[in-house]
Amino acid sequence: MSVDSVAAHLPFALSLLHAMAAQYPGLQKPQRSSNLCENCHLNPKYKEGRKTHPYCSKSCAEANAGGNSSNSDCDFCHSRLKHPGHPFCGKACAKKAAAGQTASSKSPPSTCKAPGCQKAVHTKPGGTCGEYCSLSHKTLTETLCILCLRNPKKANSHFCGRHCSHDAERKGPMILEVPAGHVTFKSVADQFKASWRHPGTTCPQVKRVYKVILTPASSQAYENYKSSVEARGQFVAAGSSKGNENRRWHGTRRECLLGDNGQTQFCTSTTCSLCCILRTSFDVTKAAWGSFGQGIYTSSTSSKSNDFSRNVPKSPMKAILLNKVVVGKGCKMSHANKTLTAPPSGCDSVLAEGGGIVYDELIVFSNDAIRPSFLVMYEV
Repeated sequence: MSVDSVAAHLPFALSLLHAMAAQYPGLQKPQRSSNLCENCHLNPKYKEGRKTHPYCSKSCAEANAGGNSSNSDCDFCHSRLKHPGHPFCGKACAKKAAAGQTASSKSPPSTCKAPGCQKAVHTKPGGTCGEYCSLSHKTLTETLCILCLRNPKKANSHFCGRHCSHDAERKGPMILEVPAGHVTFKSVADQFKASWRHPGTTCPQVKRVYKVILTPASSQAYENYKSSVEARGQFVAAGSSKGNENRRWHGTRRECLLGDNGQTQFCTSTTCSLCCILRTSFDVTKAAWGSFGQGIYTSSTSSKSNDFSRNVPKSPMKAILLNKVVVGKGCKMSHANKTLTAPPSGCDSVLAEGGGIVYDELIVFSNDAIRPSFLVMYEV
């Protein structure tokens, strides 16, 4: 094609390009404007009250920052864009940061504590985060069957029904961890705190609670003993529990790390008192002779039983047992009697209190008068 021919067609080509540009504005180079987003240059800048942000949206802000949202989000709330040239979105967040406050959104929201739920926790008015995604999951977690962790437990039981109850008994002896938000966890932890009575000491925090699952034979022997004590004393008619059953603390020697970080396997040491008690319950023949003879000693005072809780291996936690004890008719004694091998005639137990005894003790002399109910792990 000659030069003259190209020149002849040039006006037509330019006219065609101009028409296409007018029909498809995306082919034109956008004109920069102070009111357009500094990243896409297409949409107006985002306005928040009197403030105008440099970008139209968070996506453009993140894109301009190389995908790192921390460069564009407010350094305090992490939910709104920074004011141009400042680390915060506005004066409110700047003042809160200067005052040393923390924002609930400063770290990613945690997940719901309900077993199996991966949803984010509910954010309360004011920005604080809860522990569950919804009220229904909170209620469910507080009352879950501690074996299947799926269905609500039955009233006056730790299980949702006979299937889980029998399944747990078949697997016993063992311990089952109770979820931290469970009503049972709260009941045990509250008793531990309320019964910590030593002055000048701070009650340690309960970290884990385990339900002790006994064998059917062990449970039945205890129930039979309780029924016989009830038949003699008629405690229910007097407004007490059957057999005058109470929960009492017992501290003992631990040679392993049972209870630490979810460890539920009993050790095989014959001198690890904790595992021996959990496996076969208490044995009065192995009990040491104390101020009130050879019996099984417990207390309503958690801080007293804490004095007897000993770790052989180093551990950041200590172990204590909360037990079911058939008190029956207790004989109150305020002075030591180291020769006792049974309660005084007509009584079922010894209540050591008053006189020179600073903190109470309950002593039983029958193996079937007591069973471990909960293993409680707390800070050293």
